[in-house]
Amino acid sequence: MPLEYRPLSLEVRDDYNRLFEACSNRTSDYTFVNIWAWSDERGYELAGAEDLFWPRVTRHGTTCWAPVGDWENADWERIMRDLFPGGMTFHRVPEALASIWRERLGDGVRLEDQRSEWEYVYSATDLADLRGNRFHKKKNLVRQFRREYESEYRRLAEGDVDEVLEMQQLWCEWKNCDDIPGLRAENHAIARVLRNWDSLPGLVCGALYVKDFMVAYSVGEPMTDDMVVVHFEKGLADYKGVYQAINQAFVERSCAGYAWINREQDMGEEGLRQAKESYNPSRFLKKYLAEWKGR
Repeated sequence: MPLEYRPLSLEVRDDYNRLFEACSNRTSDYTFVNIWAWSDERGYELAGAEDLFWPRVTRHGTTCWAPVGDWENADWERIMRDLFPGGMTFHRVPEALASIWRERLGDGVRLEDQRSEWEYVYSATDLADLRGNRFHKKKNLVRQFRREYESEYRRLAEGDVDEVLEMQQLWCEWKNCDDIPGLRAENHAIARVLRNWDSLPGLVCGALYVKDFMVAYSVGEPMTDDMVVVHFEKGLADYKGVYQAINQAFVERSCAGYAWINREQDMGEEGLRQAKESYNPSRFLKKYLAEWKGR
């Protein structure tokens, strides 16, 4: 029974979110906001079967991702045999699904750690308060920023989109986004989310202003009842400590009531890994490559 894939569209948002909420181990890769943001760059397609969504990426070769839905109650032996009799490799498989497949498919599946895709999860209290020696340098930078600049944090709404995009353009000019494919793609992903604000309910966004001039912003969304994921965060480098300040202010002012902050993966970039580790993650959302050998 071959899967029938279709390009991702806003029309499937509600059905997709229903199945995403049924996942026992949600990760930021699979939020609708995330796949919508990067759909032009990655060419996301979805197929529906067995009350699951099966996503795949079609740019630069075709790569299947983990199915989205109620993993616990699926008949995996039958489903995998029917849909992928010749075998299939799945990327970014969340740890809970990897464990279910290991238990139910036995030696029919091979798992390999994908460390570069692990998502960093932090205590919201840690990031808001920055207490103790572990956060001494971060707190000093926040203090320096507040002492040096007359700043104000504001929650953002749909009417602020143009202002965010203007600041993003300044950031891109500084970083030469047009000459760097990854940054160019990210810039498009940010604009794609912001310009579809009214179609992506639940966005949580905030910005730092210095004398009514936006110098940093964060864009995130609740991923579970107790976790917010930060999808995008940018600051203007002329303002020392701006990244530490927006990180702290966003968590304190826009994430009240949430216990955990997910700052996504490091993609194997050493500098990004060091930056994420410097904030002392509480845990990781681990992901695996899973090779189903077929039957």
